[in-house]
Amino acid sequence: MTKQSVILIFDVGKTNKKILLFDDHYRLVFEDYIGLQEITDEDGFPCEDIDALTDWIRTSFERMLADERFDIRAVNFSAYGASFVYLDENEVPILPLYNYLKPYPENLKRKFYDQYGGEPEFSKKTASPVLGSLNSGMQLYRIKYEMPEVFSRIKFALHLPQYLSSILTKRFYSEITSIGCHTNLWDFTIQAYHDWVINEGLKEKLPPILKSNACVNIQHKDKTICIGVGLHDSSSALIPYLINFQEPFVLLSTGTWCISLNPFNNSTLNKHELGKDCLCYLTYQGSPVKASRLFAGYEHDQQTKILAEYYNIPIEQLTTTEYNKSIARGINGVSSIERLKRKNRTYAFSKNHSGEFDEREEAYHQLMIDIVTKQMISTKLVLRGKPVNKIFIDGGFSRNSIYMNLMAAVFPSFEIYSSSVPQASALGAAIAIHKHWNKTPIPANLIQLKFYPNAARS
Repeated sequence: MTKQSVILIFDVGKTNKKILLFDDHYRLVFEDYIGLQEITDEDGFPCEDIDALTDWIRTSFERMLADERFDIRAVNFSAYGASFVYLDENEVPILPLYNYLKPYPENLKRKFYDQYGGEPEFSKKTASPVLGSLNSGMQLYRIKYEMPEVFSRIKFALHLPQYLSSILTKRFYSEITSIGCHTNLWDFTIQAYHDWVINEGLKEKLPPILKSNACVNIQHKDKTICIGVGLHDSSSALIPYLINFQEPFVLLSTGTWCISLNPFNNSTLNKHELGKDCLCYLTYQGSPVKASRLFAGYEHDQQTKILAEYYNIPIEQLTTTEYNKSIARGINGVSSIERLKRKNRTYAFSKNHSGEFDEREEAYHQLMIDIVTKQMISTKLVLRGKPVNKIFIDGGFSRNSIYMNLMAAVFPSFEIYSSSVPQASALGAAIAIHKHWNKTPIPANLIQLKFYPNAARS
């Protein structure tokens, strides 16, 4: 039997860890996943079990190599960012993989920003809002001052995607998409590490930067396998779009966080944008990507649970509600579409829509109106710069009829598309190292689009 030539991608999210195989036309031919139980750090805060994750990578790699159906030509990694793995001189982890949601000590934060120019100026240079532990460089800074003895034992601090790669290669590198995602490490004004990284002795613990599209060859029995250095998942998910579309666009990636990414806007973040949770990512080619974030997926999940319980129906019955133009226009006796389109509107999520409406369809429409109101404001923050006339929406909300129709209504001068890219972050990680394993041209039809006209006009 002829084995199928494939690339193996490990796509590591906080909830699910996935194994995916793509053939040389980037068709998904195998998928498996596991959920690993969290443990707690020394303060009792939940965190990733780095030992269990390491074991899973190793055993899964061996299992897939032993599968007679596939010829593993290359391996790469896509994983969540803002998380460091700390290795000692024996190159094994010596600390927990701290959760980026862990509260950050206020006194240490004040000490840092007072010393390095104050929050507004520092954030502007590093394109990183003040996010505490979500600024991964601050985690290393904290270790230095709270655990100096442990800090002195750290040989390498690796962002999670690069640590996963090192499990197989035994080689240690940093990589630009991980460094560039709100870490406080990178000075976007000079495209280099910020001075504080050198002053505090952090740079010597950060391995050399390897290009995002580079590979390290390893020998496994009688075959050579190309291993990528790993990518931050948000930047990785952008790669299929950058490959397929040349004219300017915004990608709205929806999930727990809804992130608006404009790879054609490299203007410096201003004070207003930083205050509204804007930041910059770096593409796998090292170019800045202006982004804004909204915690809308989480809000949606919480509110739909409340509504489903109140109306005594399954959650799926709510989330599959079709868009109803009459309901959207008539809630509370005003035109909701017109209300949404008002500029510079400040709007907070409603606490609870249960009991406000006789019909569940109305209640769910109102929830989505609230969410799209916030999304409109968030996405507009990244629209400055080079003209953009297309917004691609992927992830969970791209399959929500109400959300998509409302987005078309509030952005009437834009072409609004729902996009379907199977496993976008994993696919991006595969494409990033295309030249090292695949002689077939990258297909032009990686992304399936559905156009949403402005239904509010009809």
